[in-house]
Amino acid sequence: MSTNQVDATVRPARERGGIRGFADRWPFRRKLNLLVGVPLAVITVLLAYVFTDLVRQSASADDAARLVRDSTQVARLVGKVEAEHQQAILLSARYESGDSKPSSVEYRAAQHAVTAQLRAVRDAFGDRLPDTEADALRQVEGLTSLRETVEQSYLPADNIDPAYSSAADDLIDGLGLDRNTDLAATFTGNLLDSLLRADAAHGAFETNVLAATTGDTNALIEFTSAVGAYDLYQHQAERFSRFATEGQAAQLTSIEHTKAQAQIAQSFAELQIDPSRLEAGSQEDIRRAVSQALTAYPYYLEQAPARLNITASLIGQIADRADSSADSAKTRAIYLLTGTLFGFVLWIALAALVRRSVIRPVQALTGVAHEVAEVAGRELARVADDDAEDAGPPRLRDMPVTARDEIGDLADAFNQVQTTAAALLERQVLSRRNTAEMFGNVGRRVSNLTTRQLAFIDAVERAETDPALLERLYSIDHIAVRLRRNADSLMLLAGIRETVLSSGPTPLSNVVRAALGQIEGYQRVRLYAGTEAMIEPDIIGDLTLMVAELLENAVSFSPEGSPVEVTVRTGEKGAHVVVTDHGLGMSAERLAEENARLIRRERLDLVPTKVLGLFVVGALARRWEIGVELTRTPGGGVTAEVTLPSRLLLTMSAVADTSGTPLAVETATTAAEPTGPTPAASVAAAAEPESLLPRRVPRREPAAQDAPPAPVPADSPDGSRPLRRRVRGATLRTTAGAAQALAQQPRNRDADAERDALEEFEAAVERARRESDTGSHERPAPPPETNPPHHQIHLPEGAEQ
Repeated sequence: MSTNQVDATVRPARERGGIRGFADRWPFRRKLNLLVGVPLAVITVLLAYVFTDLVRQSASADDAARLVRDSTQVARLVGKVEAEHQQAILLSARYESGDSKPSSVEYRAAQHAVTAQLRAVRDAFGDRLPDTEADALRQVEGLTSLRETVEQSYLPADNIDPAYSSAADDLIDGLGLDRNTDLAATFTGNLLDSLLRADAAHGAFETNVLAATTGDTNALIEFTSAVGAYDLYQHQAERFSRFATEGQAAQLTSIEHTKAQAQIAQSFAELQIDPSRLEAGSQEDIRRAVSQALTAYPYYLEQAPARLNITASLIGQIADRADSSADSAKTRAIYLLTGTLFGFVLWIALAALVRRSVIRPVQALTGVAHEVAEVAGRELARVADDDAEDAGPPRLRDMPVTARDEIGDLADAFNQVQTTAAALLERQVLSRRNTAEMFGNVGRRVSNLTTRQLAFIDAVERAETDPALLERLYSIDHIAVRLRRNADSLMLLAGIRETVLSSGPTPLSNVVRAALGQIEGYQRVRLYAGTEAMIEPDIIGDLTLMVAELLENAVSFSPEGSPVEVTVRTGEKGAHVVVTDHGLGMSAERLAEENARLIRRERLDLVPTKVLGLFVVGALARRWEIGVELTRTPGGGVTAEVTLPSRLLLTMSAVADTSGTPLAVETATTAAEPTGPTPAASVAAAAEPESLLPRRVPRREPAAQDAPPAPVPADSPDGSRPLRRRVRGATLRTTAGAAQALAQQPRNRDADAERDALEEFEAAVERARRESDTGSHERPAPPPETNPPHHQIHLPEGAEQ
């Protein structure tokens, strides 16, 4: 799968939004809390609603029970109103019988009784008095004008009955018992409403019978009203029996079985048998009928309390039933609350246990995973660190398996993956160690063989006098030195650190000269030494290898005719070695990449690259904390600046005369020869690119130790040219300037143009190769070359940049 396909696959996951994307960013614990908390909250709300409803029902049952008990006072008020109604009927009949001033004492006493009962009703209900009931009470109080009219003169009964009957009915309607929702669940409202209406209907029946027996002109109307009231009573009694118990229904019918009710029923029956009695013949007949009615009136007075007692008893039973319902609602509310709290606590405890059983293993697994990630990160850093020592594979802690569910299976799988990863890492560490050891052994063997080879070559050189043969031996000597440098680089890349101490401190310029002896094309290098700072002995070998790699890169990646300048100078931060070439150079991105590689630690086996020379330079720079920076040379090329800190320098001095003034003339300097048979290490920067390798002749001892060797004439008697003994640095031309000598200004060249020309040339070569393809025919072999020229494009092995 390509990178674009991977990006196209990953991008929708990154751009995913909405609830899913929001939930993906939540921690696992928050998701689990949400998973447990939402149902718990819903159940809590539902239970709270049910509990609130039960509490409301309990409170409603209490209110209903109080309403039932308070309705007793309304029933008493209805009875008082009926008693006042009867007195009003009697007073009206007396006026009609001819009594000019009948006594109104009993009528007013009945009025006072009604007024007192009105206060009792208001006191019983208090602020719970319904508005409709308050209106009914005010209507009773509004009977004042009717009362005054009845007291002052005759008022027909058909004008009195509607006012009192309406007042009694409004008192019962004002309670709204049949419309009360709190009483509807237990049918208490219908039960109490039918009882009160049955009681009021029976009271109206009694009053109408009394009015019909007075024999006034409206007796027939009163008799008809009595029949209607009795029918209403029977209807309400039947309605009461549908909601009440059998005992309560029987108790209500006991109203018909009292002694006073028997007399009232007899009077009603007589009216039904002889309706002619309803029509009064004269005023005397009316007076006689009124007198008989007053004689029978005590039965009416006796019947009213008896009927009210039965009604009050039934109201008490209904109130007890309402209290029982209220208590039952309270009990259910308490039980439900207790059960809810217990279940809620149990649910929370269970949810906490389940959450803990899930969160703890996940947290432990996460902790172990973080630990593995940290260990793996440290191991990767150690593996990538070319200076780090192999300490063996890391030891990882196993994830404890505390459950046998899917999380336990995940922990087992994680432990297996961890064990496998540790084993794989151990194998990789062992493989890397073995590979590094193998390359190190190869490098050490090559180094030892080249050292022996150099010793043999040195012995042959000392015994050889033929100049042409010596020239070839010097070339072989130089190649062997470069081969040993490559072997040293190989051991460095393999992680082997071997420090060979020199005999003593060495000037920095001599270190550069020794590095020149380890590269090809040293003739093009120009050395400008502006300081003779002394280098610590333990860094001389590594610094020589570092400078040699930089010089090899500069010579290899610059045109054959262009010079390479090396400037040695001092500064505030220490000593500086600046290597400047004028080749194609690098792009800005490539320079940044190579400068980063010079700083960061990485292993060659993890970051493969063709830049072996700079890889070696970076490893040595990090080892000794030396600053190395690559920049672009003006006009094209690369400039490498090596900054040696002051702690690696012993003394810093400049070449000066006896007066302290720096010399500005070119002088030939001689450096102390380092240990080891490295004849080519004495190669220095030549004035001309065509200069040959310095000649080395066998060492000849003088005749006497205290006498110097005799000079050899220019032309010997035998005509042969005497050989010069090779002295390190004798052929170098050193420019010593004031303070810090700078390299001459090179000719400005366009690096982009040079790079384009080179790419065009390579494309032309490739096109020519394709056009000259002979197919299946063999191409004739070219004539052999005795000395093939060295082309700069074909770089020597190990000298890549």
